[in-house]
Amino acid sequence: QKVKDSMRVLLPVLLNKSHESYDKIRAILLYIFSTNGTTQENLEKLIQNVQIESDSDMIRNWKYLDVPVISSFAVQQPKYPRRDRSSEETFQLSRWTPVIKDVMEDAIENKLDSKDWPYSSRCPPTWNGSGAV
Repeated sequence: QKVKDSMRVLLPVLLNKSHESYDKIRAILLYIFSTNGTTQENLEKLIQNVQIESDSDMIRNWKYLDVPVISSFAVQQPKYPRRDRSSEETFQLSRWTPVIKDVMEDAIENKLDSKDWPYSSRCPPTWNGSGAV
């Protein structure tokens, strides 16, 4: 089930004195990952209320791994367009198809956008699909 108000669930955990500061940092990071980023003001309030100012770099440095720690809700990250797989046969335990499957199929079909994938090589126009390029 999806959590409807994650901040309401998160605050009691963060304000609990029995939890270690590293566990609170993990909880804040899980909140940021689940909401695809937070505002600068919200992050500052969380860090001050939990009193982890000295360790706040552990949260902020995730931006160097392209995790949207601070996000402005007006600018949304473009999501990779997903293919419709409703008609495909699935395994009994399979719930979803990873994005990498769509990316690899587009790479094979030579449909990757060169702006998003600058280091992928384009197949020559005379290539007939037999053999590697």
